[in-house]
Amino acid sequence: MPSCARKHQLQHSLIYHIYSRSCNRQSIFKQKDDFRYFISLLQDYCQRFEVSLYHWVIMSNHYHLVIELNTPEIISKMMAGLHKTYSNYHHKVYGTVGFLWQGRFKLQPIQKELYLIACGRYVERNPVRAGMVKVAYDYEYSSAKYYCLGIPDNLTKTDPYFTDLGNDAKTRQQRYRGFLQNYDEQREEYFSQLNLPCGNIEFIKRLVSKNGHLFPRRKGRS
Repeated sequence: MPSCARKHQLQHSLIYHIYSRSCNRQSIFKQKDDFRYFISLLQDYCQRFEVSLYHWVIMSNHYHLVIELNTPEIISKMMAGLHKTYSNYHHKVYGTVGFLWQGRFKLQPIQKELYLIACGRYVERNPVRAGMVKVAYDYEYSSAKYYCLGIPDNLTKTDPYFTDLGNDAKTRQQRYRGFLQNYDEQREEYFSQLNLPCGNIEFIKRLVSKNGHLFPRRKGRS
């Protein structure tokens, strides 16, 4: 694991693990064009809302994102736009109607210096846990190829702790591949419980609930 020397002050930006799934777990990403279109939407929305997307995976009926926002309170607006735009695309292409997504998206605050890269590993190992591939970077629609093989995707922003893995790209990629293989089952459980924030007591105390999601407590609030 990289050093935890950097201190995340939780003054403005916040790391979130986002999860959303389709209604009735139906496949909503059926062909390459669907995945590619959703990726293009992520590129657009991340740029529009000034979001850093560190890790991601898109499966046939759900997706995971690990993002950092300078203004966390805008997340609902961003996600509403993302889901609505993809729903319109899906209805047009496949002749469907009604709700595409199952309820509200899940939003798990993550303490940056303790859990960011571990959460990324959990996200990128989704296709491995599903038995679709043996190694994460063999799956096409995730950030694993970026970290493991150095393949740019015009979407992933480098996890700041990835750079701690070595002094050159080849070393970092090799060590990250080993990091994905040597996962911690107990730590993986942290990221499957999306209703709970992932961090130490101090981190959790500095969060406040608003409209069903957790945000940084701003100055002046008790």
